[in-house]
Amino acid sequence: MNEKIVWGLLCCGAIALSLSQTGIFRQPLFNPDGLPLLGRFLLASFHPNLSPDFLRLTLDATLTTLAYGVCGTFLSVVFGFFGGIFASQVWWFAVFRRVPKVLWVGLRALLAAPRAVHEMLWGLLFINIWGLDPLVAIGAIALSFGTVVAKVFSEILDETPRQSLITLLNSGVSPPKAFLYTLIPQAFLNLLSYAFYRFECSIRSAAVLGIIGAGGLGYQIYLSLQSLRYEELWTLFYALIFLNGTVDFTSAWVRDRLGCPSRLEIRKPTVRQDNQTDISPASPSPRLPLSASSKVSPRLPVPPSPPLFLLSCSAVFLLLTLFCFWYINPDWNKLRSREIGLFFQTASTALFPFRWEDIHPTTLLHLCGQTLSMSIIAIALAGLGGILLSFPATRNLFLPGGLFAPHRQNSPIAYLAFTLTRLLLLLFRAIPAPIWAIVVLFVCFPGILPGAIALGIHNLGILGRLMAEVNENLPQSPLKALKAQGTPASLVFLYGILPLTFSRFLAYILYRWEVCLRETIIVGYVGAGGLGRLLLEQRSSLDAQGILITLSCLIALTFAVDLTSGLMRRSLR
Repeated sequence: MNEKIVWGLLCCGAIALSLSQTGIFRQPLFNPDGLPLLGRFLLASFHPNLSPDFLRLTLDATLTTLAYGVCGTFLSVVFGFFGGIFASQVWWFAVFRRVPKVLWVGLRALLAAPRAVHEMLWGLLFINIWGLDPLVAIGAIALSFGTVVAKVFSEILDETPRQSLITLLNSGVSPPKAFLYTLIPQAFLNLLSYAFYRFECSIRSAAVLGIIGAGGLGYQIYLSLQSLRYEELWTLFYALIFLNGTVDFTSAWVRDRLGCPSRLEIRKPTVRQDNQTDISPASPSPRLPLSASSKVSPRLPVPPSPPLFLLSCSAVFLLLTLFCFWYINPDWNKLRSREIGLFFQTASTALFPFRWEDIHPTTLLHLCGQTLSMSIIAIALAGLGGILLSFPATRNLFLPGGLFAPHRQNSPIAYLAFTLTRLLLLLFRAIPAPIWAIVVLFVCFPGILPGAIALGIHNLGILGRLMAEVNENLPQSPLKALKAQGTPASLVFLYGILPLTFSRFLAYILYRWEVCLRETIIVGYVGAGGLGRLLLEQRSSLDAQGILITLSCLIALTFAVDLTSGLMRRSLR
């Protein structure tokens, strides 16, 4: 049987089994008594609190969230850049003229554990060490995202053609100089594109970290939601939506000017030429997680980036970074304070001697199954919704002059559908998943279903936007040729667009599944079930040993999903 068919059947079975875990056919899941509360929440969106005092508070919270995102992105990209070089296969190939697998595999394994833990959990850890200081949010984003950036950067470098690198190495050029003049320039646009994507993720994470007390919009949203002040809540929502929309628009504009419109896709196929030299070839390297296929259709060379524009953007981002560090004013002295040593001393005392009798394997296995089921339902909802909404959110399909609207006259309905879809996707991804979970709990009884719906809504906004970019970057010539031959629009869609996009859509969905599993911990933390709910109880009772066991289960589950997702992505090529 075809490998893709086997994976498809397994996915359908996993979704069905996960739905049975929710108790959807055995117990009531929806709470009709919460409908009036949900109605009040929705009606408040039409009359947010616009008092001057609250607007000043909202502005300060918005700038704080932006500062956390900028500073965290800066540190994570710096760490990820150098970590990606040393974790790449090609670096050790350049240094030793062969591939000592133990080095780069060991470094990647070392980077795997920090990224398996959600940044909110790192934030909770750092709060215990540094208190409510801006270092908490910056450190959580930098550590969690820095390891992710290092992993992706290393895979980008390994996928970059290395013939010019080998030529310089054979000429006696040192590996750092050879990298600087060959691989880095070739991979620069891919590195830059992914850095922009991380910046957008950092803004969303900064809002999540505010929920645990780090400040910013997330903190104010949580306070307003707890006190049921929905008018204030929607003012903060609109500020968060505006911030995410501004970052998204600016990122897309800059990337388009620099020639890298795609956030997460390698633009060129890998060309292996190592066997043409006297240096032993490197073993096949893993691809960037979102590469849908190694058979990339050839594209015209991207014109070189305007140096003046690139320098201007770099100067603006540097000034913005300096302003953000000044605005939040983190206390750097706490990095070398005694509190760090005292915390680890206290933690080691609480952890040892270990009480093995307190471990309940059956309970942990059941909660792991709930967590996995929550992530599967969530990514299924997000994937299906993202695919459906990605097409009306695409510029070059239904708008005037697009593939399915070739005439250039104005079409208010097309513009309205495009605008509303884009705004809906922005709303879904701008509001943090824990806030969506609290809203869903208005009308649902606690369990894994509210968590799955909340994660599905949030990730639908992310996937829909990424998939819309895939649609916008499709080669238009073959599609227009089909249209010119009189092919109906439905057949152009079925036989032209879907075959070019569907495998990439699945690759995005599988990539977000890994992220979605880590996010189950934060919706569980607000009462949606799974390991997150257990972690909340253990933190409330100061059960250090229980927290360690729960985190170990989460990391093991994340690695298992990462491995499964990688195998499924490889089958799509």
